[in-house]
Amino acid sequence: MRLHHVQVSMPRGEEDEARRFYGDALGLQEVQKPPSLAGRGGCWFRAFDGGAVVAEIHLGVDDPFIPARKAHPGLVCGSLDELEATAARIERGGYELSWAERDTFEGYVRFHARDGFGNRIEVLTPAE
Repeated sequence: MRLHHVQVSMPRGEEDEARRFYGDALGLQEVQKPPSLAGRGGCWFRAFDGGAVVAEIHLGVDDPFIPARKAHPGLVCGSLDELEATAARIERGGYELSWAERDTFEGYVRFHARDGFGNRIEVLTPAE
C-alpha cells in the first residue's frame, strides 16, 4: 500500500490563491481534475521526481471552510538547499513561515508554513 494523495480544504472560489501558494510558492505542478470532479471547485497539485509522481495534494472546497491548524501534509525536499529555496519562495510570496521547530524532529531539518487560507504545511529534508 502507498499514499495516493492528501486532501486539504479551501474556501469556495479561491482557486487563484491556491495556485499562488501550492504552485508558485511551494513549487508543485497543477494537474487537471477529472471532468467528473471538476465542477466541485478546488484544484490538484503534484510533485514529480524523474517523471514519477512523488506527492499529490488535492485542494477541495469546504463549506463552511475552517483551516486545518494542526493536521498537515509533510513534504520532503531532496536537500537542504532545496528546503531553503522553498522557504525563500514561500516568504517572498508573503506567507507565514516558521523555523521555530527546525531541529525538533530527529534526523530532519524542517519548517512550517501556512497557505493563504491558514492551513498548516510542513516541509522537511533529512539532516546532513
